[in-house]
Amino acid sequence: MHSRRPHRRSRSRAGAVLLAAAALVVSACTATGHQTSSASPAARAAQAGTAALTALPRATPSALRPYYAQKPKWRACGAPGFECATVRAPLDYAAPGEGDVRLAVARKKATGPGRRLGSLLVNPGGPGGSAIGYLQAYAGVGYPAEVRARYDMVAVDPRGVARSEPVECLGGPEMDTYTQSDVTPDDQREVDGLVTAYRKFAEGCGAHAPELLRHVSTVETARDMDIVRQALGDERLAYVGASYGTFLGATYAGLFPDRVGRLVLDGAMDPSLPARRLNLDQTAGFETAFRAFAKDCVRQAGCPLGGAGTSPERAGENLKAFFDRLDARPVPTGDADGRRLGESLATTGVIAAMYDESAWPRLREALTAAMKQNDGAGLLALSDSYYEREANGDYSNLMFANAAVNCLDLPPSFEGPDEVRKALPAFQKASPVFGEGLAWAALNCAYWPVAPTGEPHRIEAKGARPIVVVGTTRDPATPYRWARALAAQLSSGRLLTYDGDGHTAYGRGSDCIDRAINAYLLRGTPPQDGKRCS
Repeated sequence: MHSRRPHRRSRSRAGAVLLAAAALVVSACTATGHQTSSASPAARAAQAGTAALTALPRATPSALRPYYAQKPKWRACGAPGFECATVRAPLDYAAPGEGDVRLAVARKKATGPGRRLGSLLVNPGGPGGSAIGYLQAYAGVGYPAEVRARYDMVAVDPRGVARSEPVECLGGPEMDTYTQSDVTPDDQREVDGLVTAYRKFAEGCGAHAPELLRHVSTVETARDMDIVRQALGDERLAYVGASYGTFLGATYAGLFPDRVGRLVLDGAMDPSLPARRLNLDQTAGFETAFRAFAKDCVRQAGCPLGGAGTSPERAGENLKAFFDRLDARPVPTGDADGRRLGESLATTGVIAAMYDESAWPRLREALTAAMKQNDGAGLLALSDSYYEREANGDYSNLMFANAAVNCLDLPPSFEGPDEVRKALPAFQKASPVFGEGLAWAALNCAYWPVAPTGEPHRIEAKGARPIVVVGTTRDPATPYRWARALAAQLSSGRLLTYDGDGHTAYGRGSDCIDRAINAYLLRGTPPQDGKRCS
């Protein structure tokens, strides 16, 4: 499952929206292609959501003590006021000392006035999003001033991501080909072509870092965060995680409940669900978000999806018909590398704009240009911002790390094309516009070179201090039901609801949400469970 947080005001990457799911990788896909990981009773129980994450012993094992004794050497980096350091973690926690991972850490120290409260770690999601990029572009300068005054703002790029030994899979031209793969295959030849694309992607990842690829799970990253916490000198972890970052934060709480400080999990995921259910729920989430966009669009003069009074259903039919036309005949974009706008890139561009309603005017303009003027440049730009493709044709490692983590964290959504075909009706019911493409997208980890190590599980974090779980009612990437589920699982969970559109809630314009979270971060006062804001 690929879920990302949009960066507001400024972003760690170009474009209007960031950190979420897309055409080829939107699924909570995970696993190896030919292993049936649900064969064991334990796995079946986990897929039913009955397994639970077990807390680690409180005492630090002797083999890990050198890692916990580290003192980071900070140096100036990036924009003024930011410092960077490197912290080591064991590649394999089952064999500490037999190979390390170098984790990149950045911070911006508390500005004052007021007593320093410690470090506040932030993570924007993904998996695969650069926390350091997020810190330097947004959180370190755009979080509420009173929060930045009292906390050292800190980010760690997770293992395999960005500055922390990044996983690499394909070069720029190869990624261009991959992102244009047809994810709505019409016949066996096109199915075979999609499978070939998935295999080539997986083989590229496996060739680059075969050992690291076995050790980029969310559990391992959560354990890394505890080493960083100690290195920063904090007794407890204070943390704001968005989107996939909620899964990471909840995992930390499940492993180290006694070390939980003030945790905010914004745009929450439900760790108890199997991959296929996550994919299906997210597909429905995109449909909900699209309908909200469609209702807004048809109220505007010149909406390309229909005039005033056009129903969301009819607007969706018009968009799907446009996608079908692009599948047969892509339109020009003016791209220097000769890319044309086909169905896959167009779908990604639309999905990218679902994460933040502030991107809706841009999407409306891009759809107007593509549908009425045969100009696909606007939708291509949205797609490129989503994939983090630079103007020179290079890609960040976001999509590579995303697959690497997802494919390790859960058993697969589908073992092969036949399973996708059987599931198509359910996905198309969940979203007539996006369902077919997102169902086939969920196949992408079926050919992964590394077996999964995780299973769906409940996280209770018994004994942890209050944890604030935030859900947005019309969130496209992390449906609101996931926030309710996670808050119910956590023994100390407090559900905070934003009745609105877009992905995540903190810092998105709701004074009610921001006041509640700021009060918790600054004074340790959690909101009343069930509090609603708009």
